[in-house]
Amino acid sequence: MRRLVNHVLHSGLLMRHALRINRMWKSPHELQNRMLLRLLRRAEQTEWGRRHAFRDIRSARDFAQAMPVRDYEHFQPLVERMMYGEPNVLWPGQVRWFSKSSGTTSARSKFIPVPGGNLRENHKRGTWDSLTVLYHQLPAARLFAHRSMIMGGALSSFSPHPDTTTGDVSAIMLHHLPRWARFFFLPDVETALLPDWEEKLERMARAGANDPSVVMIGGVPTWTVVLFRRILELSGKAHMLEVWPDFQVYIHGGVSFLPYRAQFREFFPSEQVSYQEIYNASEGYFAVQDLLDQDGMLLLLDNGIYYEFLPMEEWQAAHPKAIGLEDVKLGKHYAMVISTSGGLWRYTPGDTVMFTSLHPYRIKVTGRTKQFINAFGEEVMVDNTDKALAEACQATGAVVVDYTVAPRYLSRGRKGGHQWLVEFEREPGDIAEFSKLLDRNLQRCNSDYEAKRYHSLALERLELVPVPKGTFHDWLRTKGKLGGQHKVPRLANHRQYVDDILHFLAERV
Repeated sequence: MRRLVNHVLHSGLLMRHALRINRMWKSPHELQNRMLLRLLRRAEQTEWGRRHAFRDIRSARDFAQAMPVRDYEHFQPLVERMMYGEPNVLWPGQVRWFSKSSGTTSARSKFIPVPGGNLRENHKRGTWDSLTVLYHQLPAARLFAHRSMIMGGALSSFSPHPDTTTGDVSAIMLHHLPRWARFFFLPDVETALLPDWEEKLERMARAGANDPSVVMIGGVPTWTVVLFRRILELSGKAHMLEVWPDFQVYIHGGVSFLPYRAQFREFFPSEQVSYQEIYNASEGYFAVQDLLDQDGMLLLLDNGIYYEFLPMEEWQAAHPKAIGLEDVKLGKHYAMVISTSGGLWRYTPGDTVMFTSLHPYRIKVTGRTKQFINAFGEEVMVDNTDKALAEACQATGAVVVDYTVAPRYLSRGRKGGHQWLVEFEREPGDIAEFSKLLDRNLQRCNSDYEAKRYHSLALERLELVPVPKGTFHDWLRTKGKLGGQHKVPRLANHRQYVDDILHFLAERV
């Protein structure tokens, strides 16, 4: 039966999705213009649509003039009204589902509306798009002939208005997974939606250790590594292919895969295992890697989202000016601006991207608008540090679990620099040499950093502080931030996270 389902999906439904993806290649601007007008027409009778005269908007230029670019702080009061059951605020009708996007250390959460139509035409369609390109790239894929493992979040009722449910977007999608589809996934939905993350990981590990049929898993690399280690501990196997001999694909997102690639080669020591990056945020399913041997993800242009982009020089502007898809250039950092079928209008989710291709439009995530270091004019992005660290690990055989970086400010008798807290799974033989190599790699990745490091005139060589195993996991636990959507901030232009971790370690001594 599973083989039959796999064949039907491969030859039928996925082929129809492939036709949609081909349209994204051939007419991207027309697709986006139609998408904008479609979103406006659907929302013109909402409170937001009437306030901004959606009925009179006929072009992208009209749209940009009708309202400024905004962040979550502006939308929060309106979203809260929606969570209390008020209809027709940002989107038609009453919205009952809200994806929760949490900060790393702050108790403050963002709640993103997920109307039924948005769930179908964006998140679910994006999932099918990712499978479409997988089957196109891997004709022998057997994802529906065996089982796949999913790492979901949790759901909770909004106590002031019980008809409203919140949770991270993976949990919302799991809840709406058709009953027929649940047969193909591990663990059961009840386990996948457990609110206690550590109990869930343990149950998932035990289920995975006892089911050799798993061919695919999706999840954030940081937590997937923890799961794999526990599965190997329970099974007594040397690597994951001894546990899952037919394994084919790991689908990842949330953080860069570069620092983890070496670990996954050890988990799956075979060239037959493929890796696919997706860009599925709380606000939307934006992009999917369509060429598995190349960097960059295909921007999904027909999934209920209209895209604009802020050049780097506009990020801190009082009135930032966004550009359209037709004006983007290769190799430049942009902040995303989105308008969606979830009722977000010219909204900045905080992610930064760079275009790797314009025909078709492919992007890679380079960081966050709030995760960078520019204390000394060096303009270092997460993309730079991920690459520099991955190259240093490859050269030395080191394996990194996680890291965070902050500026080290000028002090009496000492120039400024960067301080790295790094948790190693396998330390390099010589930490001092690793630090020098990492610094050289970062200079090669970022010319502004290289200029500031020239003869150490403005910046000293980076300071690397190895931290004990389990540090970041335990630190996140103290913040109540365990779970697939919670990640250690890679970069900060302040010392709040680094100082807090160092203080946490000092208290443990």
